[in-house]
Parts: sequence; structure tokens; C-alpha cells
Amino acid sequence: MEKLMGWVGATVGSLVGWYLGALVGFMTGACLSLVGSGFGLWAGRKLAREWLES
Repeated sequence: MEKLMGWVGATVGSLVGWYLGALVGFMTGACLSLVGSGFGLWAGRKLAREWLES
């Protein structure tokens, strides 16, 4: 479950980063997509761990 939530979080984070960065430019979109992917992976795994503990 943790891996699935990490994958979903990374996908959503990447899309949000790309959308916000693409408003400025292509390279900004690519960089923010990487940052959003990492943040989404962290948040998704953390959320899954909290759900599994309770």
C-alpha cells in the first residue's frame, strides 16, 4: 500500500509542479515537476504509513 500511495503522490505532485512551472517556462516546468514528484512521493508514503498505523 505504501508503494502505491507513493506512486500516486509522485504522479499528482509532478503534474502540479509541471502545471505551475509551465506558466513561467518549459525548463521551470521541468524543474518544478521533479520537485513536485519528490514531495508527492514523500507525502504519499507518509500518508500511507499513518493510515496503516491507525
